[in-house]
Amino acid sequence: MRVAIAILCLCACAPLLALARVDYKIVTAPERGTDIQIGRDLQKWVADAAGIQLEVLPSKGSVENVQRLRYEPDVKFALVQSDVYQAFVDQAAAGNQDAQQITRRLRVILPLYDEEIYFVARADSPLRYIHEIKEKRINVGPLGSGTGLSATILYRLMFGQRIPDANVRYLSNEEALVKLTSDTSLDVVVITAGQPARLFADMKPEARKYIKLLRLDPSAPESVEAMRSYFPAIIHPASYPNWLSENIPTFTVKAYLVTYDRESEETKTYLNLFAQSFCINFNALRNQGHPKWKEVKMELPALGKGWSYYGPTEQELRSCLARQAATQPRPAAPASTAPPPAVTAKQCTQQQRVLGLCGT
Repeated sequence: MRVAIAILCLCACAPLLALARVDYKIVTAPERGTDIQIGRDLQKWVADAAGIQLEVLPSKGSVENVQRLRYEPDVKFALVQSDVYQAFVDQAAAGNQDAQQITRRLRVILPLYDEEIYFVARADSPLRYIHEIKEKRINVGPLGSGTGLSATILYRLMFGQRIPDANVRYLSNEEALVKLTSDTSLDVVVITAGQPARLFADMKPEARKYIKLLRLDPSAPESVEAMRSYFPAIIHPASYPNWLSENIPTFTVKAYLVTYDRESEETKTYLNLFAQSFCINFNALRNQGHPKWKEVKMELPALGKGWSYYGPTEQELRSCLARQAATQPRPAAPASTAPPPAVTAKQCTQQQRVLGLCGT
C-alpha cells in the first residue's frame, strides 16, 4: 500500500516536474552549525526531486534569515527559531511597522526540532550553573543571530534586567571561543545549535582543558522564571564524546522551516511540489540525514497567536498525513505547546537592536 501511495504521489507530481527547474535559496546558520546541515539534507533529499535547484546559504542566524526572506525574492526557505519568530510577532503587536510588514507574510511550513542552548565557560572558571551568569561578560553572537535574541531574553527572564551594555559582546562563535580561552575579557559564550553541532563535534579531547558547559539547575529561582518560556533539555556525551563525559542540562528552543508568502503562482507551484517531495522522502531524511531529523514529526500542530502556516504546503502536508493515517493508524499525537512568548521590547531596546528593528 505504501508503494502504491508513493506511485500515486509521483504521478501527481509528474506534470509539474516537467516544468523548468527553478533556482531558490535557503538561509540557515553559521557554517559549523546544525541548521546548515539540515539545509543540505533538504537540498539533497527533497528539493532536487521537486524541480528546485536549492542553494544552501550560511547566515548569522534566525534574525538575519527572517530579514532575508522579506527582502531577497530568491530566498524561499529559512530556518528560524521559535523565540525569534515570536519576538517579531510581539513587536508587530506593539506597533512596530517594520515587524508588522514582516509578519504579515511570514509563514511556517513545518515545525522541526529542538535546538540546545550552550553556555560555555573557561574550564577553570568558578561558574558552574547558568543562573550564575548575572553581571558576567557574555558573548551572545553576532547581531542578526537567533542566539543573540535567545541570550538576551533568557537573561531578562532570569534576572529581571537586560545584559549591561558594557558586558555584552557580538562576536562570531569561533571568535568568541578563541577569546574566551586566550584572555580574560569574556566569561561566557552563548551558542544555539542542535546536537550534535559540528562546532563542538570537531573538538579534540584537549578541549576539556580549556572549556566547559554550564549546567541548568531547574530548582534555582532564576531558572524557574526562564522555564516559563524556554524548556529544559539534555546535551548528551554521545553527541560530543571527545569533550563531554556526563549529561549537561540546559535550555532549548524549537526550530521551524519558514517561508514568505509572495503570492507568486510559480512559488506556490514549486513549494507545493516541495511539500509533496518532503512527504515522499521523509523517511530518507530520518534515516540518512542529520541525527536531528529523528526528532522531526510529520505533524502540523496548532500555532501561537499571530503565527500562520503557508497555505499550499499546509494543504499538501495535511493530505500526506491523511494518507498515512488511512494506511497506518498510529496513536494520537500529544497536544502541542504554543511557541514560547518573547518579552516585548520597547523602541530601540537591546532586543530590538538584535532583531534589526531599532529606531522604527
